[in-house]
Amino acid sequence: MSDAPFELPDAGWRRRFRRRVRTWYKRNARDLPWRGRREPYPVWVSEIMLQQTQVATVKAYFDRFVQAFPTIDSLAAAEERDVLRLWEGLGYYRRARQLHRAARIIVREHDGVFPRDVETVRGLPGIGRYTAGAVLSIAFDDRLPILETNTTRLFSRLLGCGGDPASTAGQNLLWEMAEAVLPRREVGSFNQALMELGGEICLARKPRCADCPAAPLCEANLQNLQAEIPAPKKKPAFEKVHHAAVIVRRHGRVLLLQCPDGGRWAGLWDFPRFPLNASKPAEQRRELIDHVLALTGVEIELGKRLKTIKHGVTRFRITLDCYEARFVAAGANGAKTKWLRRAELKNYPLSSTGRKLAEMA
Repeated sequence: MSDAPFELPDAGWRRRFRRRVRTWYKRNARDLPWRGRREPYPVWVSEIMLQQTQVATVKAYFDRFVQAFPTIDSLAAAEERDVLRLWEGLGYYRRARQLHRAARIIVREHDGVFPRDVETVRGLPGIGRYTAGAVLSIAFDDRLPILETNTTRLFSRLLGCGGDPASTAGQNLLWEMAEAVLPRREVGSFNQALMELGGEICLARKPRCADCPAAPLCEANLQNLQAEIPAPKKKPAFEKVHHAAVIVRRHGRVLLLQCPDGGRWAGLWDFPRFPLNASKPAEQRRELIDHVLALTGVEIELGKRLKTIKHGVTRFRITLDCYEARFVAAGANGAKTKWLRRAELKNYPLSSTGRKLAEMA
């Protein structure tokens, strides 16, 4: 966004915009499992799941999660392993751990009742300004603005702002806009309508302007700048890496270790896995044996390569070679490890590739 001051729409524009959006939403709102529920817990769970994840993906996960943990108290009382197992495949596992931690704080400090004060809510793990506003407006109709991916795009186009919406100036302007358009009543429904409009109509590519109730009020539409607004993000540079994972077998069991705090899959369980640096086969085999010993304290006899899996994680494009091995001896090691039968693997949270390895165990 430029440093020049930007004028927000006047009161007449805002009234017309609210009226158009509400009329459209009444006719077009999707039937989602967390919609129509005014208690804060399911709203909170859905908002955390929807961070960086598509609605279609979240629907099934949401139903399973709230069935297993129907209340804040039940979530707080659960083992982290069980919480992560139900989150498995949804990705960004820190969200689940923070949700779990926040539930325990609410039980410990607020008698299991979701707080009403916005600053208190924002002090909980994993909850920022957007999530606090979404939960409190939807559950309690508090007059709080929201700004996430879809509404950022929507407001940028409505205002005709072609700069960087992630800049400080851009964020300040868009939050002002989000607050300015709020109605005095039925705020939660209106905020959901804004997200729906951004997610279903004001698409990043090929926005459906002909179906948009706000098209006559939208500067980007009037100036035919939908393709330029908001400014496209720079494509990330992907880094290719080579990893290996080893399925170590011992008397009908396989070796798993828990991923340490601070790592990509903190709290999850995994087969011994590590970057593979050597290029020659003999050197690779020696590296595999040494890495397993260093990670787990287990000496192995390396077997054959079972499979190669190609996958992506954030900015990395990973080639994962999967090997089998036989247990030889165990020494001392500080890692948290378990020997599990194949049937027991379903009870432990694994990454998506970890689950593929489990199918070969």
